[in-house]
Amino acid sequence: MSGQPFLSWATTHPGAKRPYNQDTFVNRPDLGLWAVADGAGGHKGGEIASGMLRDALESIPSSLSASELLAQVRLSVTAAHDALRSMAHESEQSIQGASTIVILIVRNDHYACLWAGDSRSYLLRNKEFRQLTHDHSLVQELVDSGTIRPEDADSHPRGNVITRAVGADVEELVLDKISARTQPGDRFLLCSDGLYKCLKESEIADLLGDSNGVPPTQAMIASALAMNASDNVTAVMVEIAGRRPAMP
Repeated sequence: MSGQPFLSWATTHPGAKRPYNQDTFVNRPDLGLWAVADGAGGHKGGEIASGMLRDALESIPSSLSASELLAQVRLSVTAAHDALRSMAHESEQSIQGASTIVILIVRNDHYACLWAGDSRSYLLRNKEFRQLTHDHSLVQELVDSGTIRPEDADSHPRGNVITRAVGADVEELVLDKISARTQPGDRFLLCSDGLYKCLKESEIADLLGDSNGVPPTQAMIASALAMNASDNVTAVMVEIAGRRPAMP
């Protein structure tokens, strides 16, 4: 947990059934930067992909302005994408790894969220809980087209198929982006699909709002494990604690 102007927590766990963890996170209140990455493509490949994203974002210097930070985040993710594609094409061991990514940047009373894949960002504001991101997944496409009902999405047999990822076999990676103003007291959640596929949104909202004295991300992971989470589970929470001074 950090001091003012942000409070942030981050927790990850391999889950109740997997011996390894392909999820990673970034928790950098010094920079106003947070992220969750969920590796895919087998144990070794997925672990490499999400770890590469974590390391790239962790290495960004803290002296950047808001515009420089946004540009550097995009450059770092693109570099990881290109490196993973090169590894897949050149590795003698045929290492093929990809990763979802969801990133939150907060500066100057504004936030920006960037993502590829189905790791999500949520916002709790004035007791209203809403999803900020829109999944890049086969199931989401089926919901959007009206082929299946939203309530049937979590139980769909192809629920693990993502349609966009860092390291996927496409020349150019496109990160979706949304941005808006922050308010004091805002609570953001970044998480891998292992969390929201275990817990109902109402349960996540309750834990985000009040975890009964337990660090909120720990409470979320504990609740997912109590539901016998079959996937890796990661949660990063950021609270806007008050008005922030202008950044350079």
